[in-house]
Amino acid sequence: MIAAKLIDNVWATRKTESLTGLKFMLAEVIGGVDAGRQLIVADIIGAGIGERVIICTGSSARRMLNNDDVPVDAVVVGIIDVDCILEKS
Repeated sequence: MIAAKLIDNVWATRKTESLTGLKFMLAEVIGGVDAGRQLIVADIIGAGIGERVIICTGSSARRMLNNDDVPVDAVVVGIIDVDCILEKS
């Protein structure tokens, strides 16, 4: 899993039918060797721009969509509660 911050919406004017109905967002990886790397993610939980999220990738991402045939490699699976992290610091 990857921690990231959602930085923008992504619109696809043309896409394969299997992606219809999915919301796409641009995410930036937080921390680690990939910090700053950007990736497009499918948001299935209704997160918004500016939120810190948990992303799963690969076959785990497709399982979250209940369809291994969907061409998605990254899915938002959780929103990180920043207040809880700050309290523990």
